[in-house]
Amino acid sequence: MFESFNAETLARIQFAFTVSFHIIFPAFSIGLASYLAVLNGMWLKTHDKTYLFLFNYWKKIFAVAFGMGVVSGIVMSYQFGTNWSVFSDKTGPVLGPLMAYEVLSAFFLEAGFLGIALFGRERVGDKLHMFAVSMVAFGTLMSATWILSVNSWMQTPAGYSINELGQFVPEDWMQIVFNPSFPYRLAHMVVAAFLTTALVVGAVGALHLLRRKTDVAARRMFSMAMGMLIIAAPLQIVVGDFHGLNTLEHQPAKVMAMEGHYDSHPEGAPLILFGIPNPEQKRIDYAIQIPKVSSLILKHDLNAPLAGLDTIADEDEPPVAIVFWSFRIMISLGFAMLGLAVWSFWGRMRGKLYDDDWLKRAAIVMGPMGFVAVLAGWVTTEVGRQPFTVYGLLRTSDSLAPIAAPAVAVSLIAFIVVYFFVFGAGTYYILRLMNKLPEASGVDMSDGPIRTAEKQIIETIDITHADHKSDGQGDNHGI
Repeated sequence: MFESFNAETLARIQFAFTVSFHIIFPAFSIGLASYLAVLNGMWLKTHDKTYLFLFNYWKKIFAVAFGMGVVSGIVMSYQFGTNWSVFSDKTGPVLGPLMAYEVLSAFFLEAGFLGIALFGRERVGDKLHMFAVSMVAFGTLMSATWILSVNSWMQTPAGYSINELGQFVPEDWMQIVFNPSFPYRLAHMVVAAFLTTALVVGAVGALHLLRRKTDVAARRMFSMAMGMLIIAAPLQIVVGDFHGLNTLEHQPAKVMAMEGHYDSHPEGAPLILFGIPNPEQKRIDYAIQIPKVSSLILKHDLNAPLAGLDTIADEDEPPVAIVFWSFRIMISLGFAMLGLAVWSFWGRMRGKLYDDDWLKRAAIVMGPMGFVAVLAGWVTTEVGRQPFTVYGLLRTSDSLAPIAAPAVAVSLIAFIVVYFFVFGAGTYYILRLMNKLPEASGVDMSDGPIRTAEKQIIETIDITHADHKSDGQGDNHGI
């Protein structure tokens, strides 16, 4: 099956496979942890039991996603020793402490308070429980901070020197942690996590609204998700623009591949919307492009010159086709999210947010698109850094462990089988949880004046109790 691949290619495929499975769970749990904190805070503030029902509903889903994220993350760390031991040796003095800080601070914080957040409300009281939920949310953000610092250092290394053994050793930890691309990558990833969660919550709310338009819990989660989308979608476009400008400054070859600019453009570069990269001829075939707009976006000047891949040595070029298409997938989905946000905002302004079935169907279709956009973004980032693991300093081919291709192939096949079985089962279970209404939901908006959810629940319980008596004893005074 993998006879034609060498050890380096197989090791890269294996890491890409495992990291792709892993990243979807943190991308979801980061946003979902903050959403749980908001729900719990709103319950304590308003005592509207709809928030409590939603908290209990989503905390089960969060627990499963969090667990799968932890398990898949452990697998990746072992690969640094098995497949990428030379990389670990060279970068260990810098990256090792950063990854240890993530475990000692963020992961311990999450693990320490997770049990209280999930099971401790009745044991510790509302205030301490709220503190625990907040600490879990803060821990997920802190975890993202450390991991993004590690990855950003690999993209834009700073604050280091190289010793006589060829190892990167720290000289300035502030420069290492807060390296040039770190703030942009962190902001881009955190907003992406909130977008991903908003789309999933919105899709679940839309699904239940299509089944029962008047369900209070479904309305609440759909409204909250669309509200977050209105904020996060345009914000992500702005953050992405700043991130792109930073990438142009520090990793110009990556931007050239993203834009499809094989040739330099001294008097303004076109924005290539679509086309087919032709690496052999070094051109974009069948290109659909807008003259000079790429210069406007990247330099804020229609006539600004932009260098192309003709200024980069062939051995230093990233794989253009992969970067070109993954970038366009990410951008297309970003604007689709913006379109959904505008659509929902228009419906909200007209008082028709819950009445537009096509909006709900669109929200369901867009439900998994946050994950696709995150994966496309990471493909753009990581493949665009090639052929280096530490940009411009350590090549991928020089980072590989002395391991034979058949050994990597066997472990890759094992990962594929186990991952699809274990994580397929976990994902199926999450989808089943999402398919159910929140516990104690089913409360409808009355046709008359709108009451609070709590009063409706009490009335529903009274009616249910009365019906039971009526069926069993001929007594309906409970109504």
